[in-house]
Amino acid sequence: MKIAVIGGGSTYTPELVDGFARLQTVLPVDELVLMDPAGERLEPVSALAGRIFAAQGHPGRVTATSDLAAAVDGADAVLLQLRVGGQAARHQDETWPLECGCVGQETTGAGGLAKALRTVPVVRSIAEEVRRRSPEAWIVDFTNPVGIVTRSLLQEGHRAVGLCNVAIGLQRTFAQLLGVPADGVRLDHVGLNHLTWERGVRLADGTEALPRLLEEHGAALAERLELPLDAIRLVGAVPSYYLRYYYAHDEVVEELRHSPSRAETVAAMERELLEMYADPGLTEKPALLEKRGGAYYSEAAVALVRSLLLDGGDEQVVNARNDGTLPFLPDDAVVEVQAVVDAKGAHPSPLTSPLDPLMAGLVAHVTAYEDLALQAAVHGGRERVERALLAHPLVGQYALAQQLTDRLLAANGAHLPWARA
Repeated sequence: MKIAVIGGGSTYTPELVDGFARLQTVLPVDELVLMDPAGERLEPVSALAGRIFAAQGHPGRVTATSDLAAAVDGADAVLLQLRVGGQAARHQDETWPLECGCVGQETTGAGGLAKALRTVPVVRSIAEEVRRRSPEAWIVDFTNPVGIVTRSLLQEGHRAVGLCNVAIGLQRTFAQLLGVPADGVRLDHVGLNHLTWERGVRLADGTEALPRLLEEHGAALAERLELPLDAIRLVGAVPSYYLRYYYAHDEVVEELRHSPSRAETVAAMERELLEMYADPGLTEKPALLEKRGGAYYSEAAVALVRSLLLDGGDEQVVNARNDGTLPFLPDDAVVEVQAVVDAKGAHPSPLTSPLDPLMAGLVAHVTAYEDLALQAAVHGGRERVERALLAHPLVGQYALAQQLTDRLLAANGAHLPWARA
């Protein structure tokens, strides 16, 4: 079995490699190929990956390349974890929206649109190479914005599933608070990528534990999400932390204006991690990596790849084609829900109940934005960018959409050929 990781020079990668090494009996991998055009990152990351495999007795081999065609040729699964423009572009995404009084974030709002515009064309090109070299390979997208990127891949007929670590992170948190094994917790997880709610927390014996969680651990959850407990109770579900950008937008903007960007923090952390990775005595992922983000990504990725390649038939939270799951959305929208995953793909499970209007309204609104964002990413054009921004619930004003478009295009000209024409 050959697994290719595009963006393999990411400092995230040792987390993923650790999962493949620890769970080798679950998913036997003969070759793990790390592909990245940035050799100065790929070299230390791939060397550490090889040492992790060796230290944990994994019989497979780790290879590294900057050649996309070689990486995906004959692959059974291709994992996408790339960042077009690197942390420098992310820093821009997190700063120029603040100049207009809007949240600066890499996947939400105007910054998220900028990332989509840079990313979708690159991912589509990669996917075409996968189709040429390994037409039966599954593409697992961890590249943000996951919902928009995955929808783009599915619209082009690629065998693709989107993956995010928010659900597994909350599952582990809930299990720890309740004192039960993680696999004994099933989430009623519903929404769009980075716009989800946990409407239920079902234990192995069938008990619904959400009321208990809110009663006994509500304050701790509220602190983790940086939202008032009253707000969580009002919603009637545990929102993902990305909902804070909607429920407390102005408060978040003020915070961001007076703090370093996340990109600056991550860039400094990455420099330190790469120095660690270059140490030939390091044979495991360092503790600092936990602060980088992507917690439990490895477990989620291994579980998803295993079910796709080995016809698992188990239920996981993924990003998949809607196909009536949320009946008020188009069938080709991509939703983030529980789904049965097997060799034919991800099949969303029926919802336990209709979505509350408080959630459904926002989901429909953001889905409309995502549709317009994808059109802008594929076809380009200032007007398409303005329309997408005007449709976004965090923008919604014509003059503001114009200002944001000016700043977006100015910051991203190097990555958008049509904007330079």
